[in-house]
Amino acid sequence: MVGRTRLAVWGDPIGHSRSPQLHSAAYRHLGLEWTYERRQVDRAGFATALASLDESWRGLSLTMPLKEVAHDTADELDRHAALTGAVNTLLLGETLRGFNTDVGGIVDAFTHAGVTGVRRARILGAGATAASALVALSDLGATEVEFRARRPEAVDRLRPTAEALGVQVSTADFAAPASDVDATVATLPSGTALDTGIATPLAAVGGTLFEAAYAPWPSALAALWPSKRVISGFEMLLFQAVRQIRIFRHGDQRSELPDEAVTVDIMRSAGMED
Repeated sequence: MVGRTRLAVWGDPIGHSRSPQLHSAAYRHLGLEWTYERRQVDRAGFATALASLDESWRGLSLTMPLKEVAHDTADELDRHAALTGAVNTLLLGETLRGFNTDVGGIVDAFTHAGVTGVRRARILGAGATAASALVALSDLGATEVEFRARRPEAVDRLRPTAEALGVQVSTADFAAPASDVDATVATLPSGTALDTGIATPLAAVGGTLFEAAYAPWPSALAALWPSKRVISGFEMLLFQAVRQIRIFRHGDQRSELPDEAVTVDIMRSAGMED
């Protein structure tokens, strides 16, 4: 990997991404002379864009709508990528290695907030982030996960993953009576506002809320939740980026960075700047 110093985040849209701030701050602190940029690439243009990269490129971060096509393109997949069908990190080289760091980012966000174990959980929404949320909750110990989605049939695509994880999945309407859970993961699109009559009962029995959205903040849902039990989606963005940097440096998202706690603090400050 010597000489491979270029990295970027690809997606469409991409102008809002805070990944360049996070990664660049980390590389400066770690003394790595790597560059990290953003590029607008849509699904149709992904293969051509990937083929255009030369040997100066080390890796890519992928956001929507490229995670599925990156999964299908990779030569090798880590466990989380294989389980979710989504790749958000590509390590370039003779072998194209695909990783999913969103799962670990969610786990790390919960752990950093003091939540180290979950038995029963609820996921709001069944879109692209829901698969990573399901695997993350399983990694935290969840054996029962209830989904509430506008299209309950969308949960069906997640059932094979749940079965592979040994997680019992159930579905319910948003307005149905809710039982106590240890954690709630909201994967609804940014700006979604549930009716107060629906959201307030969910907050009362929902345990710790992880809200995947982080702009604007607080979200409508987070504003109704007890503040001491709310985790912003920025935490996932931060910790999944830390795991990406581990991959780009070590080839493994489990191998910690030198002086990692300080690196995380520096990244957090950089990511919160306007």
